[in-house]
Amino acid sequence: MAIVYFENKFVEEEEAKISIKTNSFHYGTAVFEGIRAYYNKENDTMYGLFFKEHYERLFKNMRILNMEIEESIDQLVEITKELVKRNNHKEDVYIRPIVYFSDLAIGPKLIGYTAKIAIYTLPLGDYIDTNKGIKAKVSSWVRLNDNMIPPRLKVTGAYVNSALAKTEALLSGAEEAIVLNKDGFVSEGSAENIFIARDGKLITPPVSDDILEGITRKAVMDIATDLGIPVIERSISRTELYVADEVFFCGTGAQISPVIEIDGRKIGNGTVGDITKKIKDIYFDAVRGKVEKYKNWVVEIK
Repeated sequence: MAIVYFENKFVEEEEAKISIKTNSFHYGTAVFEGIRAYYNKENDTMYGLFFKEHYERLFKNMRILNMEIEESIDQLVEITKELVKRNNHKEDVYIRPIVYFSDLAIGPKLIGYTAKIAIYTLPLGDYIDTNKGIKAKVSSWVRLNDNMIPPRLKVTGAYVNSALAKTEALLSGAEEAIVLNKDGFVSEGSAENIFIARDGKLITPPVSDDILEGITRKAVMDIATDLGIPVIERSISRTELYVADEVFFCGTGAQISPVIEIDGRKIGNGTVGDITKKIKDIYFDAVRGKVEKYKNWVVEIK
C-alpha cells in the first residue's frame, strides 16, 4: 500500500480522502508542484531533483492565494525525502504536493479559509517523448494572462486552459500544443516551457510573456551558458517557430522533449538537433547525480 503525506501526517493512500464539500475542489483554488526523483541503478540511490526550489516556488504561489500552512520549506524537503523512502521506490517517480483550502464551505474567496498540504508519489517515465521528437500544433486557445489567472501561478483552475489546448492538439494528430499569449507571441506548451535555436543561439520567451517561471527552464539556461551557447530571453513570433533550426520543450514532467514538426512543417531537417541533444544528454546525467557541476540540483535519498 502506497504511503502519502496528508494533513500533517503519513498515512496509507486509502486514508487520504477529502469531502465533496471541500472548498478548493469547487473553485480550483489549490496550488501544486510537479517534482521528480530519479533512480540511479548504478549506486542504488534515488536523487530528488530541485526539491527546495520547487517548495520555494510553491510558497510564492501560496502567497498570491493568501495561503499559509504549518510546514516550512525545509520541513517539506525532509518530509518528501521520507515519503520517497517509505514507498521504497526503485524507479523514477513523480511527486505531487498540493495545497488546498480544506474548509467544507461554499464561496469563491481567498480569505477566512484554512490551507492544508498533501503529497503523493507515483512511478513515472517519460511524460512526452524525449528521444525521437514530437509533433506540435499552435493552439487556437489563447494563454491566460497575468491579470486573469497568472500563468506563473500553478493553480489547479488554470489548467482548464492547458487541457483545452492539449486536447485540441491530440485530436489534430499532434502530441503537444503551443499556446500564444494575448499579444500573439509564443508563450509555452500546455505544461512546458519552450526554447528555439537559431544560428547557434537559444531563444526563450521572457517571464512577461505569460509563462510559468520554470525551474527546468532555468536549468536549461545554466547548461547552455556552461556550454558557451548564448541564451536570449525575448518574445517569439509564431512564424519564427517554423524557421527555427531547433525547438524543444522543457519542464519537470516533460524533461527535455525535442519538437521536430509544428503545424505540419518540419523543424530544421526534421530530426533532433545538436544543441537539443547536447543539453538533453547533460540534463539526464545531472538528474541522476552523475555530473559533479550540477550535484547541487539533487538530494540523495538512501
